[in-house]
Amino acid sequence: MSIDARPPVGNAPPTAPAAAPAGRAPSRRPAGHRPQGVPADDSQARVSAPLIAPDLRGGSGFPTLFYKELLRFYKVSFQTVAAPVVTALLYLLVFAHVLEDHVRVYDQVPYVNFLVPGLVMMSMLQNAFSNASSSLIQSRVTGNLVFVLLPPLSYLDFYAAYVLASVVRGLVVGMGVWLVTLIFAGPMVAHPGWMLTFAVLACAVMATLGLVAGIWAEKFDQIAAFQNFLIMPATFLSGVFYSINTLPPFWQAVSHWNPVFYAIDGFRYGFFGLSDVSPWHSLAVVGGVFLALAACAMRLLASGYKLRS
Repeated sequence: MSIDARPPVGNAPPTAPAAAPAGRAPSRRPAGHRPQGVPADDSQARVSAPLIAPDLRGGSGFPTLFYKELLRFYKVSFQTVAAPVVTALLYLLVFAHVLEDHVRVYDQVPYVNFLVPGLVMMSMLQNAFSNASSSLIQSRVTGNLVFVLLPPLSYLDFYAAYVLASVVRGLVVGMGVWLVTLIFAGPMVAHPGWMLTFAVLACAVMATLGLVAGIWAEKFDQIAAFQNFLIMPATFLSGVFYSINTLPPFWQAVSHWNPVFYAIDGFRYGFFGLSDVSPWHSLAVVGGVFLALAACAMRLLASGYKLRS
């Protein structure tokens, strides 16, 4: 009798697998077990795994963003530092030459020396505002702001990086203006602590205002409107070239509503020990304006206003 060795066809039941030898338990290997000597095919894992796995367990992105903002104005320092210094020097030469014999603010202070603190502070304020506002609006217009928003940065890191970098630029410009003016006016420093306090605080105020303007503005024209119709009038009408005591009573009252006046007057007190109002009064006003603007800016950043839409 012949045995047909062909496989079954049709509806024939499949042949059952051979039973394990007697006395040996059937092998139970876990899923994914690779027998020894068989190479693993991990190409898929290699493709999906990142080249560098970031460690997000701690730390802050503030130093990187702060460094980026510093490099931003340092790389074009001829435009961001040297140009404001030259502009302030031109103001000094023109106004000192025209008005030196006609204006006397303080009896013991020459008019050229009187101009120096105002020009230094005006340059610091304008550049602190410009640094924060221009950086943010450029990032929004060019579309690379997303690379700042994607990392796990808190709104405090974001605020601190932009404001501190702007303060640094303002102080660098102010130092440059002061050093250049030493050629024409001798050094007069009565209270260096007051000088530094008002310099840092005033730059922080304008940097925060620049950050708010950069968040609100959607194009460069709106930033220019901020500078031309708010920053420039506020600085020029704050006693840079004159003392408010020489103004009529109405304009004296108007000047007391200008916070930039208190920044310049307190800064001038650090130079000469003379001022139109008490430096403590000026410090309270400038400090209060800074706290109000900082609260507004951090509120906007925390809500993502016009940044995440």
